[in-house]
Amino acid sequence: MTTDGPDSPTQDLGTDAHRVHRASSGNTAVFPTMVLRDMAAEEHHGHRRILPARLIIMAWVILLMALTLALVVLVTWSALSGGVGDRADRALEQELGEFNEFARVGKDPDTGAAFTEVSELMEVHLARQFPYPSEILFGWVEGSSGPAGAAPGGGAAGGAASREAGRIRQAQEPLFDVSADPELVAEILDDPNGRGTLQTPAGPMEWVKVRVRSPDAAGADGWFVTGYFTDPDQESVAETVRTIALVSLIGLVAAGGAAWWVAGRILAPVRLVRQTAAEITEEDLTRRIEVSGRDDIAALAQQFNSMLDRLEGAFTEQRRFVDDAGHELRTPITIVRGHLELMGDDPQERREVIRLVTDELDRMGRIVEDLLLLAKSQQPDFVRAEPVSLAELTSDIDAHVRRLGDRDWRLDAMAEGDWRLDPQRVTQAMVQLAANAVRYSEPGSTIRIGSMVDGPDVLFWVTDQGPGIAPEEQGRIFGRFSRGGAARAGGGGAGLGLAIVRAIAEAHRGRVDLRSALGQGSTFTLVIPQGREQL
Repeated sequence: MTTDGPDSPTQDLGTDAHRVHRASSGNTAVFPTMVLRDMAAEEHHGHRRILPARLIIMAWVILLMALTLALVVLVTWSALSGGVGDRADRALEQELGEFNEFARVGKDPDTGAAFTEVSELMEVHLARQFPYPSEILFGWVEGSSGPAGAAPGGGAAGGAASREAGRIRQAQEPLFDVSADPELVAEILDDPNGRGTLQTPAGPMEWVKVRVRSPDAAGADGWFVTGYFTDPDQESVAETVRTIALVSLIGLVAAGGAAWWVAGRILAPVRLVRQTAAEITEEDLTRRIEVSGRDDIAALAQQFNSMLDRLEGAFTEQRRFVDDAGHELRTPITIVRGHLELMGDDPQERREVIRLVTDELDRMGRIVEDLLLLAKSQQPDFVRAEPVSLAELTSDIDAHVRRLGDRDWRLDAMAEGDWRLDPQRVTQAMVQLAANAVRYSEPGSTIRIGSMVDGPDVLFWVTDQGPGIAPEEQGRIFGRFSRGGAARAGGGGAGLGLAIVRAIAEAHRGRVDLRSALGQGSTFTLVIPQGREQL
């Protein structure tokens, strides 16, 4: 008993058609530019913000997760659907292979006798098969007519292959008995291909067939057909995909809630920054944001605090300038107004009044210039450092101070080498210190100046033989409009000179040292560290 070999057009078992990621701010305050804004325009501008950042973050997280989960579902569905075709192919090839092997042996396993008819071969083979519920196995014998009798062995059809009108079917009941429908059987048997797909009431069925030749030339030939219903597997795939989609949807909702919570925690400092900014006014710049953590949000809060420090310094400096100017200019303005109101017609009196008024106006001019200088000292470009020869700078300072008064000027020492500093500001500070020494010392007394390098610092000093400064006043005289006891007794200036000296030293990241005692004179030392990149 033989079946057609691989060269037969009905033996095509190919399956190709079925396979298918607070930093420390600078100590320099910047004067802000006061701009009058159109409140209506600002209100209109405020309406541009439609969605809060928290909602946008959550929406992006949900969108990305939704795309990822959709891709997972699509890939899973594609893989499982391809697996349905693979399972069908394997089942068909297995059944066909078992039948071919059985037909090749051509003997009854129970009796050992060779088969003489195709129908007998198919009956014995089908009786020994236990196909899957999705499978159907049947044979069709040509030339059969009418019922062929009961199942082999004379028993009922439930334990063996059933046979009627030319067909021999498996004993187990399939999802749909294709062999009982002559039209469907004819569609299979008349197909020139060895395999195909058939639409049945139970859904699509993949089938393969093989021609079975009778060993007796006079005997009837037949066909062995095996089919596989794919709808149950497709339904299993659909159920799996629906489960994955439902779990993905639940996970998406959970992820959205988590994203909302996490975004709220992350953006909490940003909201605090916004609320703090809304509460800050020109009258109250003292509010600060608590900084915790080391992430970008903490850095933002720290930078915001640094900005507030600079703004507070700028507004404080601005208020101080206005207060100082109002305080110090009120007296000379009152003097000028009083003299002008009382001025008579006498020419001599007029000349005297004009002289007094001119002196007061000059004094007012000097006060304004000093105040402007102190205000400018808070700006970044107050000091313009450059490499300077210390010896030449000390020599220039000595030449400038000798014209300040009749004193015994001594140049103690001259530093050597180059230093990075602003020569004009240093000269201005030394001239101010020398002018104070002249003001509070007797004519002919000795005033010493000099410079030297001391490790990482360069020192410029002025030493006088004046009355000295009491210890309790030494820390106060560097403030604005602060004057020592000797200055108050002698009239002195406005009390801005030492404040200017200190501002120049601090602009160089340096300091002013004072060594003094009553009756022993004073030594003021300007200490400037080595030039830095930020100067």
